[in-house]
Amino acid sequence: MRRVLLGLLVLVLAYFAVTTALVARWMGKDERPRVDAIVVLGAAQYDGRPSAIYEARLEHAVELWRGQVAPVLVFTGGKEQGDRFTEGGSGARWARQRGVPAEAVLVEERSRTTYQNLAGAKRALQDRNPDRDRHRIVVVSDPFHMFRAVKQAADLGMDAYPSPTRTSPLSASRLKLTELVLREDLAIAGYLLSGAGK
Repeated sequence: MRRVLLGLLVLVLAYFAVTTALVARWMGKDERPRVDAIVVLGAAQYDGRPSAIYEARLEHAVELWRGQVAPVLVFTGGKEQGDRFTEGGSGARWARQRGVPAEAVLVEERSRTTYQNLAGAKRALQDRNPDRDRHRIVVVSDPFHMFRAVKQAADLGMDAYPSPTRTSPLSASRLKLTELVLREDLAIAGYLLSGAGK
């Protein structure tokens, strides 16, 4: 029994070592090829006003759009029970107030998870251009989120590239970032065990 427990402990530690290394490696990646769309993963909003975390993502996405990385921005995310506004709608409104024209904006407003964000973005892009079989996207989120987000986008049949924001408050605290990386390790395990994308 002790050997079994020791074997399980070694497996768990090996898993965390591998996923932490992957998450850390992808935190440093920033790829900006010309693509079909920039997909902004949702984050909290407060009565229509993006949180500081979400605003960092939005600022980065609009900067990419102004740099002509893509002609379209896709804002994703639904709402919590009792909210009046969605994450996607709040992000789209924020961008339009800063000069992004309505024709360059797509919105997905039903998702609650990263995978749902990306699946909703894919549907929105297919609705806009039904003749295209596969879409190329740049994913915008926080750095610790990049490995899982790009993997999930690929599992959904999109060619995805990471471009994380560097101004998120989540990146300011080393202790908080360590906690978030460990939580991301668990989220990756949950995704893999769910069989999604297979």
